[in-house]
Amino acid sequence: MRTLIYGSLLALLAAGATPALGEGFDVVTLGARGGIQDGNLSAFMIAPHGDGRAVTCDAGALVNGLRVADERGVFDAVTLPADSPYNRVGHVLTQQIKGYLISHAHLDHIAGLIVASPDDSAKPIYGLASVNERIERTYFNWDAWPNFGDRGKAPQLGKYAYRDLAAGQPAELTGTGMAVTAFPLSHGGTESTAFLIESGDDALLCFGDTGPDEVERSTKLDDIWAAVSSKVREGRLKAILIEVSYANAQPDKQLFGHLTPAWLLKSLRALEEKAGKASLKDLPVLISHIKYSLKKGPPPQEEILKELQADNNLGVRFIVPEQGDHWHF
Repeated sequence: MRTLIYGSLLALLAAGATPALGEGFDVVTLGARGGIQDGNLSAFMIAPHGDGRAVTCDAGALVNGLRVADERGVFDAVTLPADSPYNRVGHVLTQQIKGYLISHAHLDHIAGLIVASPDDSAKPIYGLASVNERIERTYFNWDAWPNFGDRGKAPQLGKYAYRDLAAGQPAELTGTGMAVTAFPLSHGGTESTAFLIESGDDALLCFGDTGPDEVERSTKLDDIWAAVSSKVREGRLKAILIEVSYANAQPDKQLFGHLTPAWLLKSLRALEEKAGKASLKDLPVLISHIKYSLKKGPPPQEEILKELQADNNLGVRFIVPEQGDHWHF
């Protein structure tokens, strides 16, 4: 439901209003696609409802995603301080976004962060230790890019502070009023992450790339469903953001650690079994990371949504976001 005028909520915060706990989350799509569509790669800006202090779940697109959202009016009511050197996009990037949750270090999940880093403000990068180590080693190493981190090859510029998350252990998201719990995912041989973001009694679950348990020969998805089933049962899980990279025609041996509509629906049925019959009815499930196609014909997101809806006996509310879309869940 697109009931959110996001900028007005930021204005309320700037005016001294205190957001109430238990009112869900505001979500802005900074990057909707996976794969090759540069400038529109996986990133979601997430804040407690009415509270402009946000984090992003992945950062494949930052400045371009903020620019598109701003052009669509998402930040219209943001009032810049009189002495601010920034335009509105710069203000949101440097002052409203308080940190980055990075699921894994593939470029389509971190490219926006890397290229924005020279003009960004100091803030944490939250990730599993294996993910942060790869960011440090692969990108912020003075070969691919200057070292804006606080670890690794000298000189360390220290703009970004790596915060290693212990799997299954809640951690504070500094300066946001939210907490996060990281859950490892299996992504074709790479460790990826799902983030359970909590504000008061409310929760939102944001997945990085993941393959089906059966194909990955793991129990990662099932373990997450077991961990969140009580929140689903009690209506405290407000939305799930999860990838579906390919339509059902994609063979299992060519999933490369991703999901199809059939595999996602099978996994969600396993969640319903744990949470109780009809527990997923009307639950918003945003479908991220759909691979952009250079081929003729309907865009993949149309086929994927059609396949999801055709076999949806769970009552789930599937949403395929576009860059700049925003919601209150």
